[in-house]
Amino acid sequence: MAHTTRAVSGGTMTGGMPPTPENGWDGGGCPAGSFARRSFLQGAVATGLAAPVSGKLLGGKATRETVSAGAIPFYGEHQAGIATPAPNQRQAVGNFIAFDVTAADCRELTDLFRVLTAQAAFLTAGGTAPMAQPDSPQPDDGILGPRIVPEDLTITVAVGASLFDNRYGLAARKPTQLVAMTPFRHDDLDPALSQGDLLIQLCAATRDTAIHALLEIIAYTSGAMKPRWSINGLHSPPRPTGVSRDFFGFKDGIANPDVTSTTQMNQEVWVQPHTAEHAWEVGGTYQVVRIVHFDVEKWQGVPLAEQERIFGRRKVSGAPMYALDDNASDLLDPIYTNDPRGLITPLNCHIRLANPQTPQTASTSTILRRSYEYQRSPDVGDHPDVGHAFCCFQRELSTYIAMQTRLEDELLVPYISPRGGGYFFALPGVRDHRDYYARRLLT
Repeated sequence: MAHTTRAVSGGTMTGGMPPTPENGWDGGGCPAGSFARRSFLQGAVATGLAAPVSGKLLGGKATRETVSAGAIPFYGEHQAGIATPAPNQRQAVGNFIAFDVTAADCRELTDLFRVLTAQAAFLTAGGTAPMAQPDSPQPDDGILGPRIVPEDLTITVAVGASLFDNRYGLAARKPTQLVAMTPFRHDDLDPALSQGDLLIQLCAATRDTAIHALLEIIAYTSGAMKPRWSINGLHSPPRPTGVSRDFFGFKDGIANPDVTSTTQMNQEVWVQPHTAEHAWEVGGTYQVVRIVHFDVEKWQGVPLAEQERIFGRRKVSGAPMYALDDNASDLLDPIYTNDPRGLITPLNCHIRLANPQTPQTASTSTILRRSYEYQRSPDVGDHPDVGHAFCCFQRELSTYIAMQTRLEDELLVPYISPRGGGYFFALPGVRDHRDYYARRLLT
């Protein structure tokens, strides 16, 4: 992807001083006290191109205004884009981009996270697009016009297991359960669509907002990371009511924790203090992304009754199998106590294997799903390449792995082909303008 690098450096900023513990950044640990050194931040940048990156971070003149309408708060204990309301309610677009980090050392890695933080805070808040002189390279691509409208944009950053190799001295701080994703029995993982040092999840109400954010992030970080793979997702409106449907025509994402319940989110999603995890992880969560191809042509040849038995739900209503009314609520609980042999809801259907409702599986049956559908160019055989950009968050990665292991025997296997993705750890939130992504990990 060709683009203009919009790096910033201590030698080209207008006004202010390089970041120090006194003017915004916490010294000590890996971070350096000055940006004048040779690093990915240094480059031939015209005066004033530091504008998109908040003056509080890099000492330049900030152009960001008061947070715009339609903005989802950026700062907080947890990152946005995880417990943010369901995608089909606000964020119809969900893009997942994995990166390989190319920063030379831990200091440049810290710079990378600082710049990511500055860009995310600016883009999600919205405001007047930064400008330079007409005869100079422009600090914004102009996709959104003269004013950046946030459009419910969230930028969620996660780290992969490979970031904790010997490049940056972080091996001893790797999240306890974080590993590279290995294939399950029926997976056909493409290395070019798998793993990554960093994952950035961009969710927004409109496609141009998400694309603008991606291009701006790449332009400002190209010397420290490069794209590895991406999947662009969409979320259709509910048809007719309830939650939206996947490309098999079934309602998806019905069973989820209550994101408004602090107790439930602390129990099921957010890493807690005084556990086997490191202290820096508190407030973060394990993230799974799986690129799952759907064989829609084969699926269309399956009779409706069999499709419903494969999923374990009614196709029209989304309700459990015992609900015969097409207008039944998709929120009804599929109760299995009166169906021990699976005569109504098959024992190996999708939803029953995901959550068998048994004492033995209770601890590995709750995840926070936040998935999207995807459509790509036709595959090698000129067949439609559509499917599921599956995404979920959970306090323990082992919860998802146990659930997916059960699904190795599901009836849906002949119609799906998992082809990529990875396991990541979504970082704790950025608390305020003095904080930045991964600060507690790096200092």
